[in-house]
Amino acid sequence: MLAGGLVVSAGVLYFATSSWLVALVFTLAVAVLLCGVVALDRIRAAPVDDALASPDWTVTVAAIERESEAIAITDRANRLVCANSLFIESFGAAAAPPALPFERAGLEALTRLARDAWREGAGTLESLAAPDGDRDWHITVTRAGRGEDHLVWRLLPLVRASGVTLGALDLAGPFGKMLSRAGIETAITTADGVIRVVSAGFAERAAGDERATLVGQDFVSFLRTDERDRIFFAREGRGGTPQTLVDVPLIDPATQVAPAGPDEATSLMLLIDSGVGIGSGWDGAAQAGVAQLDALLGQLPLGLAMTDRDGRFLFGNEAFLRAIGREGRGLPAFPTDLVVREDKAALSDAVRRHGRGPTTSGDVAVRLVNSPEEPVSLGLAGVRGLGEAAVLLSLADSSEENQLKRQVAQATKMQAVGQLAGGVAHDFNNVLTAIIGTCDLMLLRHIPGDSDYDDIQQIRANSNRAAALTRQLLAFSRQQTLRPEVIQLPDVVSEVSPLIKRLLGEKITYYVQHDRNLGPVRADPQQLEQVIMNLAVNARDAIQGNGGPSRGNGTGRISLFTRHLRATEVVKLGSEVLPAADYTVLIVQDTGGGIPPHVLPKLFEPFFTTKEQGKGTGLGLSTAYGIVKQSGGFIFADNIADKEGHPTGARFTVYLPVHRGEVPRKRETRTPLVSSEWSAGGKVLLVEDEDMVRAVAERALARAGYEVTACANGEEGLVAISEKGDGFDIVVSDVVMPGMDGPAMVRAIRAQLPGMPVLFMSGYAEEQLRRDIDIPDMHFIAKPFSVASIGDKVGAVLRHARTEQAEARGGAK
Repeated sequence: MLAGGLVVSAGVLYFATSSWLVALVFTLAVAVLLCGVVALDRIRAAPVDDALASPDWTVTVAAIERESEAIAITDRANRLVCANSLFIESFGAAAAPPALPFERAGLEALTRLARDAWREGAGTLESLAAPDGDRDWHITVTRAGRGEDHLVWRLLPLVRASGVTLGALDLAGPFGKMLSRAGIETAITTADGVIRVVSAGFAERAAGDERATLVGQDFVSFLRTDERDRIFFAREGRGGTPQTLVDVPLIDPATQVAPAGPDEATSLMLLIDSGVGIGSGWDGAAQAGVAQLDALLGQLPLGLAMTDRDGRFLFGNEAFLRAIGREGRGLPAFPTDLVVREDKAALSDAVRRHGRGPTTSGDVAVRLVNSPEEPVSLGLAGVRGLGEAAVLLSLADSSEENQLKRQVAQATKMQAVGQLAGGVAHDFNNVLTAIIGTCDLMLLRHIPGDSDYDDIQQIRANSNRAAALTRQLLAFSRQQTLRPEVIQLPDVVSEVSPLIKRLLGEKITYYVQHDRNLGPVRADPQQLEQVIMNLAVNARDAIQGNGGPSRGNGTGRISLFTRHLRATEVVKLGSEVLPAADYTVLIVQDTGGGIPPHVLPKLFEPFFTTKEQGKGTGLGLSTAYGIVKQSGGFIFADNIADKEGHPTGARFTVYLPVHRGEVPRKRETRTPLVSSEWSAGGKVLLVEDEDMVRAVAERALARAGYEVTACANGEEGLVAISEKGDGFDIVVSDVVMPGMDGPAMVRAIRAQLPGMPVLFMSGYAEEQLRRDIDIPDMHFIAKPFSVASIGDKVGAVLRHARTEQAEARGGAK
C-alpha cells in the first residue's frame, strides 16, 4: 500500500516538473523516512531483553556472603545497595561507605579512597584501625556496573598480633626479602591456618604478584603435595622445587608461653627451598634445608635450637646460648645437660615424644643448671622433612629479667635484715642500760683496791663493747643518729691516717693521693672516719690472709685515692644504680688477691665473714654500707686484675654527692649541766615499761637530788599527771611501750600543760624518732646511758626550760 502511494506520488511530481531526477530523489527521501518510523514503532513494541534488565540484588547478596570478609556495594550517591552479613554485624545496616563508624582520620581516609576509586577504577587502604581497638581493616574498593556507577567495598578484618613477636620478625619488610633471597619463604598464620602476613617472595610464588593481598586466605590453599608427600607451591606445579615446611609456634618472650586463645595463637611458617629439582634425592634437599634453617635461626630474636630424634643437639643460635648461660662456650651434647638432675627425665621424655610420631608442639617447665632457683618454660615443636633434625627448642633470653629479680630480692632481704637489726639493737640497748647503770651504782660503793672493783670495771667495759656492737647494727640498718656537716673528704682522711698507719704496721705500705678541685660533701665526719677505718682494716686482713705481703715488691700495699667525678662522666659509666650527678669519690684498694666471685654478692650482708671463727663479727663492711647509704652515697666492690686477667686485689669505691648548698653555720650548743651544778632539784615523772631500766633510772635520778615518780606505762603516767596537776617539772619517758606509747602520752600531757619539758629515752636513732614523733621542743637521750649521763641530761633540759621561761617573761615585760 505504501509502495503504491509512492509510485503515484512520483508520477504526479514528474508530470508537474517534467524532471525524472526530481521525482526520483523525492521518492527515496520519503521511503527512508517511512522505514525509520516503522523501525521505531517495532522497537517500542518489542519486549525488554533479560540481559539488560535491572540486577537482582538478592542473588548478589548470596554471591558475596563470606565469613572472613565484609563486602558492601554503593551507588553514585553513596547509598548502600546491598551488603553481606559480616558487614551488617560489624557496621550496621544503616552505615554505608565511606560514612562508616570510624574516627575523623579514618573517615577522611575512606573519603579519599572512594574518590580515588571513582577516578582510577580501584583503590586500597592497607590498614585502618577500628574505633574499638580490637582489630584493623584491610580495605579495597573497585568500580563496577554497566555504567560503572557502583563501588564494591571489600573490608578484610586483621586481628592484631600480641607481644613483640610479629613486630620483631617484620616479614613484609626487608627481613622477609632477605629470607626470600636465601630461598626461604615465610608467612605468619593463625591457629586455624588463616594468613596474617606473608613475605613478598611468598606472594610472588603463591599468586604471581609480590603485591598480592593474601591476608585472610587459607595458607594450605597455595600449596600441594605429590605422591611422596613432598610440598610444592600450587602455582608452580610439578616443575617447581620441593619445599620443606617448618611450623614455629611464636612464644611471647615476656611470659615464655604461647598465647592460649585461638585468635591470638600464631605460627611462623617457613617454606625452605631445597634448591634441587625432582630428580635429586630427598636427603640432599633436606640437608640444604637444614643449612638454610641454620642461617635463619641465627637471625631471629628468639632463642632457638635443633635436636635430632635421639635428642642430640644439632645447632642453636646466639639468643639460645645467651638464654642458657653458655654464650661463647657452645652447646652441650644433649638438652638434658642444661637442666638440674630432677628435671632430666621429664625433658628427655618430652624431646623423645616430639621427635617421633606426628608433628606436635608444647612446652615443659625446667630449671637450668646456671639458675636452678628460677624455672623457665622450654618450648618444643616436632619438625619433619629436615633429615636428622626432629625437634625445635625455643627459649626466651630472660637473663636481664632474672638479674632484676635477684637485685629486688637482695634489696628486700637487706631491708628485712636491717629492720631486724634495728629491733634487736633496741631491745639489747635496754639490757645494756640496766647492766651499765647497775655497774655505775656498784662502783659508787667500791673504791679502787676493793676485791670487787676490778670485776665490776670488767663488766662495765664489756658492756660498752656490746653497746658499740649495737651501734654498728644501727649503722647497718641506717637508724643511727648522724650529725652531718659540710666537710672536705681529704680533711677526714688526714684525721684518721695516723691511726690507720698504726693498725697496718711496718710491712704494709699505706699510700694516699688526693685529686684537685674536690667538691664538699655533707656527712658525719666521725662516721666517715669509721667507714675509712673499716675498709682499711678489711684490706689489711685480706693481705695477711693471702699469705702475707704480696710477693711483687716484698710488701703489701693499701692505696687510698680521692677523685672528682662529673655528671657527664657518670653517664659514660652506664651504671643503672648511680644517678647522674657530681660526686666526690673515695677509693680504697689493696694487694690482697681479690674477692672470690661467690663472696661479692654477700659482701655487705651483716654477720657475713670469711675469717676464722672468733676473728671477726662480719659487721665491718655492713656498717660501712649503712653509713654511706644513710649519707646519701653509694658503695661498690670489685676486683683489680693484672694483664693476664688474674685478680691481684680488691677495690672499694665510695661515691658521695657533692654538696651544692651554702655551708651552714654550726648551731650554738650549750654546755651540758652536770647534776652537781644544778641545785634547784625538781620533780620528775619517769615512765618506762622495762622494770630493770626503770629501776636504774629512778635510782640514778634520786641520787642526783630529784624527786622521782616512776610509772610502768603511758596510762599510769597520765593518771599521775591528773592527780598532781602541774606538780612535775619534767617528763622522762621511753618511746616504745605497750598500750599508750610515749609520744601519745606526751601529746595528752601537753594538751593540759603546754610548757612541760620532755626528755625521751630510746634505743632507736634520734633523727628517725624526730621524723616519726614530730613533737616540738622535745629532747632525747640514747640508750644505753650511764648513771651520770641521765642525771646530767635531765639537769640540762631543766636549765634550758627555765632559761626560756625567764626570757619569755622578760620579753613580755
